[in-house]
Amino acid sequence: MARPIWTGVISFGLVAVPVRMYSATREHEVSFHQFEKGTSDRIRYQRVNERTGKEVDYADIVKGADVGGGQYVILDQDELDAVAPGRSRSLEIHAFVDLDEIDPIYYQKAYYLGPGGEESSRTYALLRDAMADAGRAAIGTLVMRGKEYLTAIRADGDVLVLLTMFFADEVRDPDDVGDVPGKIKLKPAELSMAGQLLDSMTGSWKPSEYRDTYTDRVKELIEAKKSGEELTETAAAPEATGVSDLMEVLRRSVEEASSRRSGRADKAPAKEAPAKKAGANQAAAKKAPAKKAGADQGAAKKAPAKKTAAKKAAAKQAAAKKAPARKTAAKKAPARKTATGKTAAKKASTSAKKTGTARKAAAKKAGRRAA
Repeated sequence: MARPIWTGVISFGLVAVPVRMYSATREHEVSFHQFEKGTSDRIRYQRVNERTGKEVDYADIVKGADVGGGQYVILDQDELDAVAPGRSRSLEIHAFVDLDEIDPIYYQKAYYLGPGGEESSRTYALLRDAMADAGRAAIGTLVMRGKEYLTAIRADGDVLVLLTMFFADEVRDPDDVGDVPGKIKLKPAELSMAGQLLDSMTGSWKPSEYRDTYTDRVKELIEAKKSGEELTETAAAPEATGVSDLMEVLRRSVEEASSRRSGRADKAPAKEAPAKKAGANQAAAKKAPAKKAGADQGAAKKAPAKKTAAKKAAAKQAAAKKAPARKTAAKKAPARKTATGKTAAKKASTSAKKTGTARKAAAKKAGRRAA
């Protein structure tokens, strides 16, 4: 667990929030000791009384301000703290401002602020969430280690982040920088090519992609010398681009940036293959019920056809059973036909008899007339 480097109270209006301050960053550079050249003798710094030449303990050292003429005003820490009683334990918020209004040049160092205790958790959360919802930062001041700091406090997830800032008179005027070009008329082709280069190198901000390679090289150098090996030197810094070569250099830069990006794009699928395979399996698993459902639906659609076929089969069986009856009917049909034939024969015979009788009667009449 990190140890707090400052404890105090944030106050805004009449609300007071006890907090503890922790360093939010840490250096990772290689730590060196000093030695006398050509020897292994350590060089050490001592606090020495320049008049007596004797070493002085840190607890016996006080501060003094030069007022001129070889005169000094001596001040101890209690006197310095008495100038602003309570300021070393109080962080007063003066205003809330939009985060976009703060120029990053004023930021100095980042710290995390945690609640001063369980009893202050509610007021801590109130200040944090209110600033997060408003998108604003709290501007305040505090005294720490004998110096007053301008601070900006902002919400970052569940924690409050305090950034110490430079005061306005501590930021140098840009006009102090010499030989800065003013407005220069640039060629449209140059601006267009520079814009293409910016576009080809544009990406998302991913802090984990960047590393202190110089420290890595220093560590490699230490290991190489420890093993008696030699480390190859890095490439020298590039020479300044000439005005006459500007367009050609821009063109080559765009091509190289585009090729690097396409190279990363080509490598990306190989790394993502397992994920894609897993995704394909998941997709197949998700689609499986759909296929099953589709099969069920297809079976449901085919069911009527099977039912019709069954009906046809049943009809054929029924027809087969009824076939003898039809045969019997067919056998009966001749009988009906015979009966019909006999009736017709009888009718024909009766008609013939009537015809014969009629002929005989006509013959008799004709005989009588003749007589």
